[in-house]
Amino acid sequence: MRSLHSHHALFLILAMSVFACAAPFFSAPVSSGAALFKDDFSSPTSGWDRTRFAEGIMDYDSGGYRILVNVPQVNFVSTPRRDFADVQIEADAGRLAGPDENRIGLICRYLASDYYFFIISSDGYYGLGIFTKGRAVLLGQSEMQFSDKINQGMAVNRLRADCNGDTLTFYANGAQLAQVHDPTLTHGDFGLLAGTFSQPGADIVFDNFSVIKP
Repeated sequence: MRSLHSHHALFLILAMSVFACAAPFFSAPVSSGAALFKDDFSSPTSGWDRTRFAEGIMDYDSGGYRILVNVPQVNFVSTPRRDFADVQIEADAGRLAGPDENRIGLICRYLASDYYFFIISSDGYYGLGIFTKGRAVLLGQSEMQFSDKINQGMAVNRLRADCNGDTLTFYANGAQLAQVHDPTLTHGDFGLLAGTFSQPGADIVFDNFSVIKP
């Protein structure tokens, strides 16, 4: 097991997509299974952050979306600036370089820097939780848990996060890892997360991002 907090006393967020400063996107009601958003990152104008600075990179790269985190104990979050209540999010994610002890994941209901997170590490651990009031808290687990359903090392994982009412469900490669109930956040943006524990250099690429109505 892995403690979320012992590996990062300061769970810093560099969320370059500041939702409060972006015009929210609202959609008309849609039926279950309807596509809400889809991106294969082939076009660099689809709305994600394009940021390069000393601490890292968030940008389109070779047909995917790359997040490089060059400092320890930091997460980067990127969103395409949308606003929905209930979503089923999926994406392929893989490690390009850096330590296996990292954070790779999806987020939902991002609003004013609060959000739910669904993360794995490249050494096979997972966590589901909430970031609110400047603090990350795991939900339904006291520590990150190991699962043999997570492909380790540089192998690609297909991640899925369902945010449906107060039910939050996390999958990796078609296997359910966790499910909890939490009513705190009700709507907001969705997106991608990559981060570090004690070692910097997490270099993560995402592809085939899709969101449907659950």
